[in-house]
Amino acid sequence: MSVAANDHSGPWTVDDVLALPEDKQNRIELVGGALLMSPSPGVPHQRASHRLAALLDSAVEASGLPVEVLEAVNVVVPDGLLIPDIAVVDADAAADATVTVDAHDVLVVIEIASPSTRVTDRKMKPTLYAAAGIPHYWRLELEPAPRLYLGRLNVGGYTDRLVQAGETTALTDPFAFDIDPGRLVRR
Repeated sequence: MSVAANDHSGPWTVDDVLALPEDKQNRIELVGGALLMSPSPGVPHQRASHRLAALLDSAVEASGLPVEVLEAVNVVVPDGLLIPDIAVVDADAAADATVTVDAHDVLVVIEIASPSTRVTDRKMKPTLYAAAGIPHYWRLELEPAPRLYLGRLNVGGYTDRLVQAGETTALTDPFAFDIDPGRLVRR
């Protein structure tokens, strides 16, 4: 990765990023022509992501909505390429996708904040996802205690509702989903 990045000049494009060799130790995203790199997630993050994706998969299956739950998929947004931890995507678009999905085919994006991504997940990504018109942005924070921010797009930004460990989401939109964020961490 470093050789390819060092040999590049000028702003990066989505095609440039997708042409990079696979990097198993970093997630490489694109924002405004610049690369944004973060380390691969650790075990607590992966545990929470796996559990949340499984619960979401069951919820969307029960809802009958034509959507699919995907983990770490490339989402093309107007200002680049982001890799949410989990995305709920139109099923037809997911079936046709190869390497990326377009933001207009995404119903929900979920980021799991890690120490290295906390600022990006709180500040930058909600703005980029909102500009892309993604209806729901959820952020799971694991420390100091699990809590889930459920954001719904409202006039160019997300209006959040906080659900802490011991509480439940009790969502009916975009599909029925009722979990306690405390269930997503180590038992």
